[in-house]
Amino acid sequence: MLSKQTLIYVLLTCIIFPLLVNSQESSTNKLKFNADFRFRVEEDWNSKKSDGTFRDNRTRLRYRLRAGFTYKLNHWSDFGSRIRTGLPNKQQDPQITIGDGFGEFNVIPLGFEKLYFQAEQKGYKFWLGKNTFPFYKQHELFWSDNVYPEGLFFKKKVHFDSNVFDKLDINAGHFIVRASGTSLDKDRYFQGLQASTTVLKQKIALFSSLYYFKNMPNIPDGSETFTFDYAIFNLGTTLRISQPHQIFFEVDYYHNFQDYNQNENIDSLFKNQKNGFITAISYGSLKQKKDWKFKATYTYLERYAAVDFLAQNDWARWDYSSFDSPDGRLTNFKGIELVASYLLAKNMKLTLKYYKVEQLVPFGLTKETGDRIRLDLDVKI
Repeated sequence: MLSKQTLIYVLLTCIIFPLLVNSQESSTNKLKFNADFRFRVEEDWNSKKSDGTFRDNRTRLRYRLRAGFTYKLNHWSDFGSRIRTGLPNKQQDPQITIGDGFGEFNVIPLGFEKLYFQAEQKGYKFWLGKNTFPFYKQHELFWSDNVYPEGLFFKKKVHFDSNVFDKLDINAGHFIVRASGTSLDKDRYFQGLQASTTVLKQKIALFSSLYYFKNMPNIPDGSETFTFDYAIFNLGTTLRISQPHQIFFEVDYYHNFQDYNQNENIDSLFKNQKNGFITAISYGSLKQKKDWKFKATYTYLERYAAVDFLAQNDWARWDYSSFDSPDGRLTNFKGIELVASYLLAKNMKLTLKYYKVEQLVPFGLTKETGDRIRLDLDVKI
């Protein structure tokens, strides 16, 4: 039996598609479909728990499918949607593990990850609905690419006729994590404000961001014991060291300005764990068949430098499963990521990743650790 989400998507497609076909312009020009598939092999080992014991080594075979469309209403506006595999309460992870609890070859859960309307004209852009994280970022350590915020977003683009400054983007948005059912100020939400620019013919990118999270739970998916706020400042830059060899150097700094000293719910060991530092270097690009790209990243991310269940869950197998939530808890750690990617074809890529992490401040007797290696095959349709 198909899930309710799948039936809704099929019905919407059946309703919308005839309208598009009957439009004055050719539907081929206005309607675009997109899809991609991923297959992953992943191995975890050396995963120490907070009580000093080790989790069993684990091998997983996983896969993901995403499919969607965009429809251009006119020269300045469009709307779109996309569905994906994945558990509905696991926003960080659209991958499905083969044989993982869905019965004897039962159907796979699907859900909407994007559903939006957007418009852009004369340097202004806005969107409404559920869409890609709209602020400039260099990685997923603060916000996962798989987490799609819901709300409204506004952008102003400014281009300069200058030999120094190329462009300036001003980004702002308000996104509701969970509605209270009363006034908007009682909602669980986050707001973002960002200025990003490139200079010297895109040799240097600079960006400064402020993210305010209101009434956030200490544990996701309804198991919280208290709520609190974050006010996270992010300053980052990308430096193009060599254009012919596509060598880039990246730096990000995070600081949470929120004062937790008077918050009795937060352990004293974590009250000032509010900073993060991330640096990376990359070589190569993936533009043509047989291209290679390599990247190395070092991360030092304290407990409250990010909202852990909205950030990536790739670097280790730490999660909130003991609190009945599948979400990851990937802050309060330091570690490295090594990546090698190879373009098999224009629409087909192989990526090998290795992670090694160690907890900064232990929750129990010992610091948690972890090693992980994964191989991804990505195919775009």
